[in-house]
Amino acid sequence: MRNLTRKSGKLARLLARPGTWPGLRHGVAAAIEHEDAVRSARIGTLVDVGANVGQFSLLVRALHPEAQIHAFEPLPDIAARYRAVFAGDDRVTLHEVAAGEEAGEAEINISASADSSSLLPITARQDAIFPGTAKVASETITVARIDDVLAEPLQGPVFVKLDVQGFELAALKGMPRLLECADRLYIEVSFVDLYEGQVLAPEMVAWLAEQGFALRGAFNPVCAENGEA
Repeated sequence: MRNLTRKSGKLARLLARPGTWPGLRHGVAAAIEHEDAVRSARIGTLVDVGANVGQFSLLVRALHPEAQIHAFEPLPDIAARYRAVFAGDDRVTLHEVAAGEEAGEAEINISASADSSSLLPITARQDAIFPGTAKVASETITVARIDDVLAEPLQGPVFVKLDVQGFELAALKGMPRLLECADRLYIEVSFVDLYEGQVLAPEMVAWLAEQGFALRGAFNPVCAENGEA
């Protein structure tokens, strides 16, 4: 009942925002749960790494209609839905590659819930905390360095959102030039291992500090019933 109430509340908020309606027509809900992190930001360009079907891109488009968007999503069927959502929007460019430290090909572990798919092995803890996210298949995808893809100067301010299921640090190491011009980073982190070999929140914050970034806030926390996050 609690989950149903939460979904009903989110739908009501989406219906009140015409800018999110293109997503609803394709069964994609804008990620308004992240609105507090986006509303006050000035965004000339969004770099949406781990774009999935466009939930976060839709939020930014609704709040920042003039922003340029570069989205990265490697799974073909998921990328096709993203394209459908943003069909006709000439300020959106979708790159069908995963972000990594080195270019090449890799096997991605596909989750029963597509947005939990990862280049890292999915742990039993992930499926225990978030039921229905176990691995169901694997697929070979293309991996690219973000700096190699985004070769042209970006319209500032630049907002980088990164949600790649434990592979965030490898993705960051492939975008040193982008980090130099980024005004704000918004990165999903975890305090427990949900994917084998992932970098946890303390190490991620420390690494980013070495690159000149400071922690300014934490948004939309998700915890298991036992308090793990």
